[in-house]
Amino acid sequence: MEFKHTPVMLEECINGLAIKEDGIYVDGTIGGAGHSIEIAKRLSKKGRLVGIDRDEEALEVAKKRLKNYSNINFVHDNHDNIKEILEQTEIKKVDGILLDLGVSSYQLDERNRGFSYMGDAILDMRMDKTQSLTAKKIVNEYKEENLANLIYEYGEEKFSRVIARNIVKQRQIKPIETTKELVEIIEKSIPARFKDGHPAKRTFQAIRIEVNNELKPLYETIINCIDCLNSGRKIMRYNISFTRR
Repeated sequence: MEFKHTPVMLEECINGLAIKEDGIYVDGTIGGAGHSIEIAKRLSKKGRLVGIDRDEEALEVAKKRLKNYSNINFVHDNHDNIKEILEQTEIKKVDGILLDLGVSSYQLDERNRGFSYMGDAILDMRMDKTQSLTAKKIVNEYKEENLANLIYEYGEEKFSRVIARNIVKQRQIKPIETTKELVEIIEKSIPARFKDGHPAKRTFQAIRIEVNNELKPLYETIINCIDCLNSGRKIMRYNISFTRR
């Protein structure tokens, strides 16, 4: 499947970074390189861009799309490790950092990745396919209370306890292996009058966040990013910017 991803708030992000042609910048989630291409266009040969992504498929696409630029470091890692990444690339401080958080449209559309509640695929949801924790493992091995808590906290699903209870009942009969099987359990757990949009969207969001540990390290990540910035430069998380003074 072709990697198609429209960069969100592209103009706002590029303007917010206020790119210096000889500066050093980090795209913490390079994805399809939509933002990175615009950053690279504005850099001189003395400038530098570090592109990070957990998803190896996304990283390969970015390499192809940025093949004409020689001043880019591609790193298969998580932006949570930005300090270590910059140390390994012998960079002390940078002039701007962009973090495009969450799942990409490509990952949702690529059915065999198991992110989507549409269609049928093996429960996976890993952004980094080298990690061991998968959605299948969470659904089949987490205790009922832990399942209910994560579905409520990360998905704001008010029927989280019913869903968790029915997941446990079903997996006692046979392991839950596919997105379709999970969707069917969720659909049966939520009364028709309370269904707003697709009934599985909140539960799938919650499990995806847990699989990829998207929220727990975020505060520390922001602090580390700020520590890596030159004075007066910016970290962009879409329309939220933090400036070091």
